[in-house]
Amino acid sequence: MNVSDSERIASQLEADGYEMTDSEDSADVILFNTCSVREKAEHKLFTRVGQVHHSPNKDKIVGIMGCVAQLEGDTLFKKTDGVNFVLGTQAVGRVSDAIKNVSKKKDTFVDLDGREVDYDWSTSSSQRHSPYIAFVPIIEGCNKFCTYCIVPFARGREKSLSASEIIREVLRLRREGVKEVHLIGQNVNSYRPETESGLEEFDGSTLFSRLLRAVAATGIERLKFTTSFPRDFHSDIVDAMDEYENLCDWVHLPVQSGSNRILKAMRRGHTIENYKKRIDKIKSSPRDISLTTDIIVGFPGETDEDFAKTIDLVENCRFDSSYIFKYSPRLGTPAAELEDDVDAETKKQRFLELEKVQKRIQAEIFNNCLGTTKKVLAEKVSGRVGEHLTGHSTCQKVVNFKAGKDFLGKVVDVRITECKTNTLHGEIC
Repeated sequence: MNVSDSERIASQLEADGYEMTDSEDSADVILFNTCSVREKAEHKLFTRVGQVHHSPNKDKIVGIMGCVAQLEGDTLFKKTDGVNFVLGTQAVGRVSDAIKNVSKKKDTFVDLDGREVDYDWSTSSSQRHSPYIAFVPIIEGCNKFCTYCIVPFARGREKSLSASEIIREVLRLRREGVKEVHLIGQNVNSYRPETESGLEEFDGSTLFSRLLRAVAATGIERLKFTTSFPRDFHSDIVDAMDEYENLCDWVHLPVQSGSNRILKAMRRGHTIENYKKRIDKIKSSPRDISLTTDIIVGFPGETDEDFAKTIDLVENCRFDSSYIFKYSPRLGTPAAELEDDVDAETKKQRFLELEKVQKRIQAEIFNNCLGTTKKVLAEKVSGRVGEHLTGHSTCQKVVNFKAGKDFLGKVVDVRITECKTNTLHGEIC
């Protein structure tokens, strides 16, 4: 979401006459788009702002945007020197106004207000992270209020974009040569636009599965979506994936814990039993869908027995990969009021034990890829291996292969010949 936001901010500034520079020292304006999911990100922000403040260019304008800006507001001026303006998560469309305001009045500026009615959700091709892949927001905000999560407070309540607007954007991207679109949101399964305009011709048990079918029908070569929320993940999503080949074979479904007791304390709204039912549906697909997840270890009150259930879940689900985090209290969340009673050493040991299990499973899954053929979008030149390109398969695995730059932007068949820790290696068929 933050990459997508940054691309749109850069696109707007470009349209307003600003030019991007690779040189921090020569920049007139430096913007920090921030994440607040983990407190560590805030600490990094203050470090970077301090570095910029003490750089040779003393006349530059520094702005903080995003989730930290929304949560902290004008208190950021007291926490760190050298900040000129603060823009909240829904105020980023007014970044040019903020720069002009600071330039004229030579005073600090704060805007934490809501998004404009005519906000432009598109990005220019020159500012996207890849000429071949584009992020398309379909919903912002979150209504779930998991006890450990600050996102609903930073991003606000769920608001879905219209299907017609999303479809128009995907068609535009396709005309520009984009090969892969990611439909993104804090919880894409909660997609509920005010009207069904654009979805009239498509069947489906949920508005999101109907949207998947509608976007797939645009003919975009590859379509992915993230992130899904377990209790909103309907089986019809898998049916849609089975119906449309360009709906890629990858689902990211964060479980967070293998213990029902901990899930209840997290206020996740799902149980392990109904989570496994969704996994069974995904794994029953003839498409061999890749499955990834998020897991928190050391949540307040987590016992050895709770953690053992998480290990059992990972063994049972056999995730292709897992993003594992050690719990840390996030000020402003209900969980921060709980006693953080799992000590740091225990958190570390549980992290390492779970990571070891996940690495073994991932290695087994990767080894099963040997000799198979993956469709890979050649995204960029590999930074480590000369004369090699790198890209993602439809199942979201990183694949490196030997090829010239003329293959960039093409979807190629790659036969897997070698497996490494986090990447597959192969040769063009």
